[in-house]
Amino acid sequence: MPEFARFDGITIRLYSREGGHNVPHFHAIFGELETSIAIEDGKQLVGEMTRGKLRLIEAFRNSNVAALMGEWQRLNG
Repeated sequence: MPEFARFDGITIRLYSREGGHNVPHFHAIFGELETSIAIEDGKQLVGEMTRGKLRLIEAFRNSNVAALMGEWQRLNG
């Protein structure tokens, strides 16, 4: 499980060859909470996260779309 980033107690991970997912996405983990976020549009796909942490995750995504997509393609291309 490659860790892509860590900030404010949130861990961002991307996985390779995850079954059943066709949308490029990343996982954000904070304590017991985990959610999947689409890289391209920031849509929350599944999971749970607090609103405050979702705002931080969205800001992170906005600043790192190209790097996230590059890593997704490297792992799943």
